[in-house]
Amino acid sequence: MATAGATLLLFDESLTPVQGVKLEKSLGVRVMDRTEVILDIFATRARSHEAKLQVELAQLEYLLPRLTRMWTHLSRIRGGIGLRGPGETQLETDRRVIRRKISMLKKRLKNVAEHRANQRQGRRNVPTAALVGYTNAGKSSLLKALSGHDVFIEDRLFATVDTLAREVDVGEGYRYRLTDTVGFIRKLPHHLVASFRATLEEAEDADLLLHVIDANHPGWEDQVDVVENELRGAWGVRRSRGEVERKRTIYVFNKADLLPDPDGFLALVRERYPHAILTSATPHATRRTTAGVEGLRIALRTSAQALRPVAEIKVPIGDGKLLATLHRDAEVLHQEQTNGVVTLRARIEARLLGRLRREGVEVVLG
Repeated sequence: MATAGATLLLFDESLTPVQGVKLEKSLGVRVMDRTEVILDIFATRARSHEAKLQVELAQLEYLLPRLTRMWTHLSRIRGGIGLRGPGETQLETDRRVIRRKISMLKKRLKNVAEHRANQRQGRRNVPTAALVGYTNAGKSSLLKALSGHDVFIEDRLFATVDTLAREVDVGEGYRYRLTDTVGFIRKLPHHLVASFRATLEEAEDADLLLHVIDANHPGWEDQVDVVENELRGAWGVRRSRGEVERKRTIYVFNKADLLPDPDGFLALVRERYPHAILTSATPHATRRTTAGVEGLRIALRTSAQALRPVAEIKVPIGDGKLLATLHRDAEVLHQEQTNGVVTLRARIEARLLGRLRREGVEVVLG
């Protein structure tokens, strides 16, 4: 290390606090593990208030068990969080400070999660889809191509760690609310998964998952497994493995313009994913391909029609509670009143439709 003039050693694995101390003592240089590198990347990418809270929480939870190690070289390498000088008393003081900060951040993120849940309740008349996938698979590019809105895009890992939602017109009067979620990576630090749980709830509660895959990546199959395993882990508190796997998912193979034989590739992947879609969000593809985002738009429209079928519902004029429910939870397209009966034509959630039928309400699809 000394002969190479190195001042920093990176490990592509997570190190325990004891391992970090021993390595730094024996090598005489600063040591960073995979978790610390990823946390640093997230810290530079976070833009929204929520993302900054999430990253700070993950950093503090990573730092807490490593405070003792920090003292050994604090004065020459690191800045600290309220660290003033060596000593067991001061070390315990700083631990208490960090624990208080962690508690405060968890409360603030809980408030964010509750606010997000209230927002979801307020937009139930629009079906929702969450873009999930490995980092740099092109989720933000697809969101921009579908919505037409300006979205930050850059060809690098974790170009964005902020949750972004846009309404998308998928044709024939149907709309979808698409949410771009944080990208996954192999051996994603558990501190980050825990901190971003509020964000991942957007994917858990969505009507549909769009699993975006970099079709041009030689290890795309491994990347798919990483994403699905991480989602199971993030949702495992409230869902069993089977429930996660039953989540309605469209597998979207992106970057088709980089494939030498897009049609042959699609035929191959459809052996495993029968309804897979090939897309390209690149405005000016370098190779000829018929793939774009129109196929995905059609799939979203078909899904929206299934999730929000149009129905004609007859409600007695005196049933104000049911009328209020329909106006709140369905998209009323037309309403008229005849002989004491209100007839509504509305796009309505399948689960609400089932409830109406169980209660004996007259419903006709079409």
